[in-house]
Amino acid sequence: PILISLWDSVKVAVIGLFITIIIGTALATLMATRRWMERATWPYLVALQSAPILAMTPLIRALIDGIQLQRILVVVLIAFFPIVNNTLFGLLSVDASQHELFTLHGASKLTRLRKLQFPAAMPNIFVGLRISAGLSVIGAVVGDFYFRQGGVVGIGAQIDIYRGRLWGAELIAAIILASVFGLVVFILFGLLSKVAIGKWHSTTRGR
Repeated sequence: PILISLWDSVKVAVIGLFITIIIGTALATLMATRRWMERATWPYLVALQSAPILAMTPLIRALIDGIQLQRILVVVLIAFFPIVNNTLFGLLSVDASQHELFTLHGASKLTRLRKLQFPAAMPNIFVGLRISAGLSVIGAVVGDFYFRQGGVVGIGAQIDIYRGRLWGAELIAAIILASVFGLVVFILFGLLSKVAIGKWHSTTRGR
């Protein structure tokens, strides 16, 4: 049962992280290219980051139908800010002289994004990915605790069940598995970051 519950939480974390990456990267790109959107959106993002997720669970339950969707939403809410923040910072931190060079060549916004801003932002983007990946694990476990009706039982729900029944050995095993899950995700994204950024640096040096 523990491995089945762990797999259920893995699926929720992966789906939530994928949604977070897509929406977060798209929003950060829009904010970087349209500064009025950054000014309009940033306060709400900070407020979302500051809001305690546990206090939002009743609202999520009231607004969203389906336990699986509720759990995925918890992952997205917890993991969203680092992706947006780090991607936006990376896109905006390009040296002004490089922007001027692209302007002299008449580069379009799309070309500037594709050939200048995104390559330069890669280290920051992967820092955000690593943070959000770790937070997605936390979000999946938190979602398990509070949204587990309808036969959906993740590793967090199993931990809560074992705690309530005072099953010490099973509780320790579930906690260890959840910790290993988080560690594997952290290492995986660390390796992915090294490979992707190293490949980009090699390509840049070869030009």
